[in-house]
Amino acid sequence: MNIEDIREYCITKNEVTEELPFGPDTLVFKLAGKVFLLVGLSQVDELCFNVKCNPEYAVELREDYPHTVFPGYHMNKKHWNTVYCNRELSDDRVRSLIDDSYSLIFQTLPRMLREKILDS
Repeated sequence: MNIEDIREYCITKNEVTEELPFGPDTLVFKLAGKVFLLVGLSQVDELCFNVKCNPEYAVELREDYPHTVFPGYHMNKKHWNTVYCNRELSDDRVRSLIDDSYSLIFQTLPRMLREKILDS
């Protein structure tokens, strides 16, 4: 998996925007103005990104994949994980972590906004 794969996967989701709010080196994907994935654009050797995660599941992932999933770099470590691509997780599993992060943000939105997003 490469950064283009991550970008293409994220922007196919309903109502997702991509921004560079922290400068030209960090691409941020948002749903309704709320961040669900951050990825550094200057990565050369290894690709990693941050995703939101249920706190219990975050710990479980870190224990199950100690060389791939870490507490979120520069993020609230209870709710965010840093995930390295092309290590222990398949591309499908990486996409499922992106889906989980998107879903966590989606669930926090007001009902009317969730319905609008589902209809788009």
